[in-house]
This record gives sequence, structure tokens and C-alpha cells, in this order.
Amino acid sequence: MQTVGSYCWVRFRRVSAPTLLKQLIVLTLIYSAGLRGQEVINLKISDIDFEQKTIHIRHSKYKKDRVVPLAASMAVGLKKYLAAENPHIWLFNGKEPDGRYSVSGLSWVMRENLKKTSITKDVNLHSLRHSYATHLLEQGINIVTLKELLGHSQITTTMIYIHVAQCLLIKPHSLLDTLYNYAADADNV
Repeated sequence: MQTVGSYCWVRFRRVSAPTLLKQLIVLTLIYSAGLRGQEVINLKISDIDFEQKTIHIRHSKYKKDRVVPLAASMAVGLKKYLAAENPHIWLFNGKEPDGRYSVSGLSWVMRENLKKTSITKDVNLHSLRHSYATHLLEQGINIVTLKELLGHSQITTTMIYIHVAQCLLIKPHSLLDTLYNYAADADNV
């Protein structure tokens, strides 16, 4: 999801972006790192490592921790958000008793911002995570790496994305030719 002016470009479709900085950042973060709603509301400021460009997801589903990449463009947006909103502990403050945002609050943000778009498909907050996974597969990431990025415990859970992704077919070739960097037109030996 690339922000250009007041719009986001998602799969070559122009969509109105959220106008509130906090909403723009939280939805973009979910897509850019493939986060679950529960994971994003549990993020603390200390979980973001701007130097290493990583996000530490703690006690996720199945009580697993994982580290995911922080996109450079997302880091810029997060820094602007942190300077403007000045949260203290949680990355996204909300109305929960402990000061966090709620998953229902995130879902509301998604629904309200969807109303401003021309998207007619049944889309929800988790669709951002599905789009992240599908887009990575389409860009050539291997399924095992994707499994780790998503925090899945079973590869079979990750493999559902193979059926959705529109991956380019690679022309069949001989591994021997690839291994020795032998060109197909090198028959003149």
C-alpha cells in the first residue's frame, strides 16, 4: 500500500486513504507487516526497532514471538505518528482500561474507511493480512519464509495462499544447465 498524496495505491486501484494519521498508520502497518488485529493492539513502542528496521511481535497466537521486517516507508510514517500522537507505552492508544486500542475499534476504523472507497468485495481487517501474504507470494517469496513471517505453526495454514496468488509460471528448465550457467543457445561447442 503506497501512499501518494491523499490516496493509497492498492493493486493498481486508487482508493481514498484514511484522513486521520493514526488510522492511516495502523491500517498501513497491518498490511505492511501482515499483522493480526490482536498483534497490532499489543504492540508497544519498544517493539519497534527503527535501527534494525524490525517489529517484535510478542505472545502472538499460540503464544509465539516473531520478528518481522519494518518497511522503510512505514518507519517514516511511524516516526511522524509518534511525534504527532506521543503515545506512552502502547504504540496505539485507545479507550481500553489499560490504554490500548481494541480490535473492535480497529474493525470500526476499517469499516468506516472502506465506505470511502469503491471496493465492493467483502473486506475486513484480516483482509489486509491476507493481501500481504498473497502479494509476497506473487513477488516470489518462498512458502516457508512466508509461514515464519505470518507466525503460522503449520505450513498447511500458509499453503492456502498458493491457491489465491497469481504467480508467474517459470519455464521448465534443466537444473544441470542452471548449475553450470549453460545457455540454451550454446550448442556451438
